Amino acid sequence: MTNPSPPRTTPDDATPADADARRSVRPVICYPADTPAVAADMAMLGRARESLHPVSLIRVEPREAGSFTVPAGHFFRIHSVEGAQVGDLNLFNLHDRAERFYSGKTRALHGTHVGLGDRLWSCLPWLRPMATITHDTLGWYGIDADGGAVHDVIGTRCDPYTTRLLGGVDYHHCCHSNLVRALAAHAGIAPEQAEGEVHDVLNVFMCTGFTRDSGRYFMKASPVRPGDYLEFFAEIDLLGVLSACPGGDCSATHSSDSAACYPLDVEILSPAPEALEGWQPPAPSAYDRSHGL
Repeated sequence: MTNPSPPRTTPDDATPADADARRSVRPVICYPADTPAVAADMAMLGRARESLHPVSLIRVEPREAGSFTVPAGHFFRIHSVEGAQVGDLNLFNLHDRAERFYSGKTRALHGTHVGLGDRLWSCLPWLRPMATITHDTLGWYGIDADGGAVHDVIGTRCDPYTTRLLGGVDYHHCCHSNLVRALAAHAGIAPEQAEGEVHDVLNVFMCTGFTRDSGRYFMKASPVRPGDYLEFFAEIDLLGVLSACPGGDCSATHSSDSAACYPLDVEILSPAPEALEGWQPPAPSAYDRSHGL
């Protein structure tokens, strides 16, 4: 028989005498992003950018999604073209969609919002960079007085299940459903299968953060304007699926038809062949997957 626990001498929610000392402990960055295994060769990519020429252009209509493919070693840009508009991006290995963008690990490695030099990482067990951000015309924004910043990997995507939960209605042009339809059309699969493959997104151009008083996720008007773009280098052969969010610039609402919405363009660009001499797509993680067994 085990001995009973000693009686508690203070209430569970009592503030300890050393509360301030506990709060003042210095934070430790979990994953240093400047290590060679994580950091991109931005000098090489900068030289490659100098020789870029356009290959193709895909238009994503408002409140819809579109798919596109990018060969490894090419670049792609997501453009704001007619008005302030945010987009929800999914990325897959073109040849094996089981390998897909891992927003959680990207967040852990680079932060809540991504920008120049940050990389989008694939899920386990591959864990390798899928794309590297090589230019961002909104790089000037930084972190504002509310704690907001652009291009987040903290939001999940607007979806019809949450809309039904909170509003009691069905809305079919939220980003989750847009991505499902576009992936199903591209891959020739049933929507039910596509839905299982759609994953947490990079919120392109979206301005978000967490409130300082309650830690709740917030959005505010995106600073994006026509002419702005976010540019990536494809580290592997990619399938991208992009939704032009029904929230428009997300200044007031999403998952409805009330916001002004605009198209987004995806431009594929190729560098000169010699610009990437010696470069190879990154290999999947070398972990042996034995898990100690």
